[in-house]
Amino acid sequence: MNILNLIESRYSTKKYDTEKEIPESKIEDLKEILRLTPSSINIQPWKFTFVQNAEVKTKLAAASLHNEEKINQAKLLVVFSVADDLDAFQKVVDSEYVPALRDWYNNMKATMPEADLRTWLAKQMYIALGFGMTASISLGLDSTPMEGIEAEKYVDILGMKTYKPVLAMAVGYGADDDYNRPEVRPKSRRSPEDVIEHI
Repeated sequence: MNILNLIESRYSTKKYDTEKEIPESKIEDLKEILRLTPSSINIQPWKFTFVQNAEVKTKLAAASLHNEEKINQAKLLVVFSVADDLDAFQKVVDSEYVPALRDWYNNMKATMPEADLRTWLAKQMYIALGFGMTASISLGLDSTPMEGIEAEKYVDILGMKTYKPVLAMAVGYGADDDYNRPEVRPKSRRSPEDVIEHI
């Protein structure tokens, strides 16, 4: 199946098969794909937390607003977190990044208001989410992207110190009776003429 067919078949899953397990090999592939996700200037300000522990997943589900049921049904929840402690992240930049990248980031940090820097870092998470959703369908898995999470509660549940959750993605196999499957509820997108301009 080519990439266009995959994107046509991808949908935001509303109901998951609670019995079908995800093969470990697919989870490992998804981890590596997220690790390889591109980011602006290759800054990689993220942590991806893969949650399969049912007890932890249930606690996170309860802090996920209208997404609770989907998280409880899905076999996997991936939490996308951004560097929140900028001093701790500076140590990562200083110790792990090549000099050119380190200098570029340090210059941005020195000339940009901190609020803008944090916004820029958080925006990188949406690139990763896009890769995560595309990777999931390419692996034969279904997914649900989620902004509807209570970040501070996630921090407490996951015991995070230097990162803050921005997004989450439920992953599993869509239930046969999921009303949002494309064959039941066809994809609704604006026409190419409305969203594509070719100059």
